[in-house]
Amino acid sequence: MSNKPEWLKNPWKQNPWFESVAVAQERARKRLPAPVYGALVAGSERGQTVGDNQAAFAEIGMAPHVAGQQAERSTATRVLGHDVSLPVLISPTGVQAVHPDGEVAVARAAASRSTIMGLSNFASKSVEEVVATGATTFFQMYWTGNRDVVVQRMQRAQDAGAVGLIATLDWSFSMGRDWGSPEIPEKVDLATMVRMAPQVVTKPRWLWEFGRTGQIPDLTAPNLAPPGGEAPTFFGAYYEWMTTPPPSWDDVAWMREQWAQISGGKPFMLKGVCRVDDALMARDIGVDAISVSNHGGNNIDGTPAAIRVLKPICDHVGSDIEVVMDGGIRRGSDVVKAVALGARAVMIGRAYLWGLAANGEQGVGNVLDVLRSGIDSALMGLGVSSIHEVTPEHLLVPEGFHVAAGVPTGGSHVARKPEASQPVAVGG
Repeated sequence: MSNKPEWLKNPWKQNPWFESVAVAQERARKRLPAPVYGALVAGSERGQTVGDNQAAFAEIGMAPHVAGQQAERSTATRVLGHDVSLPVLISPTGVQAVHPDGEVAVARAAASRSTIMGLSNFASKSVEEVVATGATTFFQMYWTGNRDVVVQRMQRAQDAGAVGLIATLDWSFSMGRDWGSPEIPEKVDLATMVRMAPQVVTKPRWLWEFGRTGQIPDLTAPNLAPPGGEAPTFFGAYYEWMTTPPPSWDDVAWMREQWAQISGGKPFMLKGVCRVDDALMARDIGVDAISVSNHGGNNIDGTPAAIRVLKPICDHVGSDIEVVMDGGIRRGSDVVKAVALGARAVMIGRAYLWGLAANGEQGVGNVLDVLRSGIDSALMGLGVSSIHEVTPEHLLVPEGFHVAAGVPTGGSHVARKPEASQPVAVGG
């Protein structure tokens, strides 16, 4: 054991604990090279949807009680057959080059806080490595490659021990950012390191984290490697996605059926729903859950905040399938608002990535602890003893807040005709 004082072992060490996601974000900003941080916060085009995802939560109020609160409160719930200690799940995100341990650190934190880990098939760590942490892991897939490739990747996830599948389809690859897109190299080699050195050398903490492990940021996607072949680069994965024809509803139904056969009936979630008609179609083809999402503002800019479209969707399908939501969650009170409006749970993305950048596995756990504390505070103030007791009546929602896009015009929903709809706004 080394006798060196801690500050000599790690000269950039600071108090690792942070009290809010906002502090985690600020630490991530200071620690990460500008292109890496820029990739975390970026949204499509003007960033309208990214901003609305967060701003919409601020429009919803709460009216706490002054006495009669419950001394004991529970944040625990059950999502797709799995008990979780809080209604916050890890949303799958692509290559996590903010920390050398990447998705493995995130999975360990999820396991230690008894929640679900979502692993992207664009991840920098393999599904085998992540499942080996003991985390309850849902494997996420885009619709890329041909059907044989899709089946092969499903089978690999099943063989590794994934307990569910997430199909993400809410991505139009909108790249035109008004402020410019951060540079992401295709691979990190000597030439790349020399070229990007001016941006990286000013972030010694980030360099030190990778240097002490002998690693360089890995921009490959091991979960997309063919049997016996090499993993493609991140941009190789993009190319496969861009050259694959978009899926039809028949393709989504086939995907669900294949996963059911391969896995023996493990849960299937469709991520990226923001219209009522799409939610109804998803229900009709037999998905177990949907995530109400706009891909964190990285799909079509101008899409309403996920929290705005949540309740109308839950009102139509929430009694038939489980509904989770992602987009803009930064506080425990945000989680409570989403659950009150019908979500079973929420998924977080940027929030835990900032925690990962700030302090690795402990930083991700810190983010989950911050959210749990905020949930508990909200439950106490509202005078309830469980997350299951919150309802829309606990919220102060302004008139016109909820947005119901794609409500069928002919009365009942007609399967496989989602075009028979029109967007409408409904009061709060």
